[in-house]
Amino acid sequence: MSKYMQDIDAVTSLKASQGNKWQAINPESAARMRCQNRFKTGLDIAKYTAKIMRQDMDNYDANPDLYTQSLGCWHGFIGQQKMISIKKHFTNTDRKYLYLSGWMVAALRSEFGPLPDQSMHEKTSVASLISELYTFLRQADARELGGLFREIDTAREANDGQKVKQLQRQIDNYVTHVVPIIADIDAGFGNAEATYLMAKQMIEAGACCIQLENQVSDEKQCGHQDGKVTVPHADFLAKINAVRYAFLELGIDDGVIVARTDSLGAGLTKQIAVTNQVGDLGDQYNSFLDGDEISESEIGHNDVIIRQNGKLIRPKRLPSNLYQFRKGTGEARCILDSITSLQHGADLLWIETEKPHIGQIGAMINEIRKVVPNAKLVYNNSPSFNWTLSFRQQIFDAMHSDGKDMSSYDRADLMSAEYDSTELAEIADEKIRTFQADSAREAGIFHHLITLPTYHTAALSTDNLAKEYFGDQGMLGYVRGVQRKEIRQGIACVKHQNMAGSDMGDDHKEYFAGEAALKAGGKDNTMNQFN
Repeated sequence: MSKYMQDIDAVTSLKASQGNKWQAINPESAARMRCQNRFKTGLDIAKYTAKIMRQDMDNYDANPDLYTQSLGCWHGFIGQQKMISIKKHFTNTDRKYLYLSGWMVAALRSEFGPLPDQSMHEKTSVASLISELYTFLRQADARELGGLFREIDTAREANDGQKVKQLQRQIDNYVTHVVPIIADIDAGFGNAEATYLMAKQMIEAGACCIQLENQVSDEKQCGHQDGKVTVPHADFLAKINAVRYAFLELGIDDGVIVARTDSLGAGLTKQIAVTNQVGDLGDQYNSFLDGDEISESEIGHNDVIIRQNGKLIRPKRLPSNLYQFRKGTGEARCILDSITSLQHGADLLWIETEKPHIGQIGAMINEIRKVVPNAKLVYNNSPSFNWTLSFRQQIFDAMHSDGKDMSSYDRADLMSAEYDSTELAEIADEKIRTFQADSAREAGIFHHLITLPTYHTAALSTDNLAKEYFGDQGMLGYVRGVQRKEIRQGIACVKHQNMAGSDMGDDHKEYFAGEAALKAGGKDNTMNQFN
């Protein structure tokens, strides 16, 4: 017997135990509502998705072609539509996640209005967005299952028993829209206790994976801007521990922590690390500080002095009271950060880079894997990179190294459209196309994400619509540019009333009131024009 039928039988027995009090309750209607509400809480979601992510990590270790991907979301509807599109085009959601970008929360979800990525937005807005995303994903399940239930009713009316059984199998084997979300907790929004409290909220909302960065929380900057300030390892590890304790307290024993290092572009630290002996983590952190060797007689008023390799060093302290690292030490610091994080509780790494370059990323992961062989990366395929220019310059350099005549190209101006049809541009585009697969094999990247795709697609599509609608195209600008494409591409949202839950509401009205239900989906509903 199918699970769907088992649920009907279970409610039938429960109804019988209540005598006549539940006379109006239809067991199949109740079973349908149970099926449409598989995940009762955010913790149910976190447990379910953590298992998926852990299995994907194991599969990647066995075969790096099995990398995972996600796109950033700033609204539940956006996340829902992504997963609906993925199911439509690929029939399943295997290895496809969602990403929750702190940048987009700051820019689009704060009550202060648009903010830079500096952790100035409300802490609770992150957990609220996780909850919202999963609300929309669960609604997508309910909507799609509701359509299958209506098909069963139609098949029964036609006495098509074979079709009924087929639909029951579809329901029993239904592929949910609920997938793992990698959620950005920035630098923890405070000390380790603040990190723990916020992590709990995020996990309770459904997060199985939390990404934490090693910048100071009060001076935090976007990973692709200047002025980044890192913290000593002990401070960062305390926050990793805080997130792990939050997972364990809530029963998500296989929760995933992504440790992000911004050291490649961070030339500053707010603190000199505590060190108890030569070679410990604090000593290693301090060894990268820029400074001048001095004698005891040169120690001045209010100087801060450390001892490195038996020498007295005056670290370079800025007017901001920050200390700077020696130039050229970024990669070494990233490698140390990564190894340390993996050895002390993190599951995945995130190395924020200034460009998408497999050689650069691969060189660092190779060093990390000498110590932690199964080290894996989450990588930001960022819109902050000029992908076209970067890859054209990489190909230019490679062709030049091979001795080819590059006199027809201006390396500094390779973004120009005049190069779009050249051999160089075609090779660069192919390298962009295969970047994720290539770097998954060659640079240990388990998960590829684009942080801000919908921020940019919303701006681009709005610009195109505004230009035509408010120009001489008028209503044709909308019809040709939006609605006609929705219809011909099979975009479910063209029936926006259905997408917002109107048909589910009709189902419930019928469950609750029977023939007395006043339903919206009758013959005069204009959505029928899109059937």
